[in-house]
Parts: sequence; structure tokens; C-alpha cells
Amino acid sequence: MRKTFLFFFILFVAIISDILMEFQDIIIPKVQKEIIEPILSIIPKKEIDKVMIVKKTEENKIIKMIRNNKEEIDLSKIQPIIYNETKPLCPLNRDVNDCLPINDTKIGNNIFIRIFKLSAELEVWIKDEDYYQLLKIYPICKQSGNLGPKLKEGDLQGVEGFYKITEKSLNPNSKYNLSFNLGYPNKYDKTHKRTGSALMVHGGCKSIGCYAIADEYIEELYGLIEDTFDNKQKTIDVNIFPFRMTDKVMLEYSDNQWYNFWGNLKEGYDYFEEAGVPPKVKVVNRRYELEED
Repeated sequence: MRKTFLFFFILFVAIISDILMEFQDIIIPKVQKEIIEPILSIIPKKEIDKVMIVKKTEENKIIKMIRNNKEEIDLSKIQPIIYNETKPLCPLNRDVNDCLPINDTKIGNNIFIRIFKLSAELEVWIKDEDYYQLLKIYPICKQSGNLGPKLKEGDLQGVEGFYKITEKSLNPNSKYNLSFNLGYPNKYDKTHKRTGSALMVHGGCKSIGCYAIADEYIEELYGLIEDTFDNKQKTIDVNIFPFRMTDKVMLEYSDNQWYNFWGNLKEGYDYFEEAGVPPKVKVVNRRYELEED
């Protein structure tokens, strides 16, 4: 009797999970985390292992998008898919000055930025005493080009790789409200003879190779960056990826021309995911290499 109950119970949960997968844009993603996962916690693990029920919301959306657009994905038409597995300290609708301080995390602490093209997200991480905490996720309202690095002036591609910004990168007089220069081409780009300039994060929701966020968001982000520089952080790392570089998503692109390049970027992505601090990156033999601590 117990086995029969468990069988139908697991089948029910699997069906609900599939429904959530198909209608994620309609059904609030929190339902899966707050309802499905607690239900699963009372089922014996050996029974759960028989079926794959709960998957990462964003990862499934990304894979579905990839499979529906296998050839090329026009990033100018991408709608943000906000990652919901790690809860930011500050939700999008709250001012960061109202969210902080929290314990050792306060305005002026070192920050770190990650950008994901395919899900149109810009993450800001802030340092506590030892590690970085996810502070806020801004939706990218406009970008251009396809997945893959920028190669030359005028190709409309957004950059991918490991970049740094300094106080000199800031432009308070941008025609797109406010902006900061990502520092393309970096040393890696130059060794591969890539050309182009003035690749920015800015406001205005227009893009010809830059990453644009809404004016209210660039104003808040710009202020965070200024406060950090005022507090003696000399450079801010900006890591830019085509997508969240999980093994599952990488597998979808195993035959892509940029797979080896993305595998190199994944080394830095994995380092931060595991260590909780930004990777220290250098360029050796025309590839990115992580510096040892």
C-alpha cells in the first residue's frame, strides 16, 4: 500500500513540475521552490532518485531557448530571465541604501559584477568580511548581436571575458544617462587581434554592442561604483559570460565554434561559484589563466 501511494505521489509531483516548466512565465517560479521542494523533502531519497522532478527554473528556460533557436539567438530580442536560486540581499524594487547595511555588508564595500548575455542579467556582488554576497540583479533591457565574443569594430557583438573598470571608466556625461567603459579590448582581446572600442554598460535601453539597463538602475549602480571607489577599491572586476556555465548548458553547445573559448571562461565562472571571491585572471599563451592565491 505504501509503495503504491509513493508511486502515485511521485507521479503527481512530476506532473506538477512539468506543468511549471511549460508555464513558468505565467506561474510564479517561487511556487516550485516553496511548494514542490518541501513536498519532496518528505519522500525517501531512493524514491526521488527514480524520477527527475525539480530542476533549476532558469537553467530549464535557457535550455528550452537554446533548443528552439539552435542556429543563432538574436540577443536584441531576449527578455530577462532573472535567476532565482540565490536570493539577493536587495530585491529589484528596493533601493540598495534601504537594504544595507546588513552585518558586515555596507555601502562602500568592494563589489564585483557579472553579466550573463542569454538570460539578460547583470549581477552585483558585495564583499562582507571574507566573501561576496549577491546584492542585486538588474535586468538588461537591451543588448545586440549573438552569443560569442566581440571580434571587430562594428560587428554589434557584446564582449565576453574578464574585464576591469577603474574610476577613469566612469562617464557621468553619457548620452545614455550614465555609463562605464568595460575596458575592451583587454590583453586577451589584443593577443587575438580583436578590434573595437567604447563598449559600455549604460542607461537608455538602446544598444549597438553595449549592455543597457534602465535609467533608474544605471543611476543606482553608478552610485554604488562611485561609493566603492571612494572607499579605496582601485578596480572592479566585471566577468561577462554567454550564459550560466553549468555543465548541462555547456553540453548543449558542445558543437559550437566557441565551445573551447567558453570552456576557458568556465574556469573563472567555476572558481567564483566555489570560492565566493572573484578569480584573479591573467593571460598566458593567448588564453585566460587563473592566478594561484
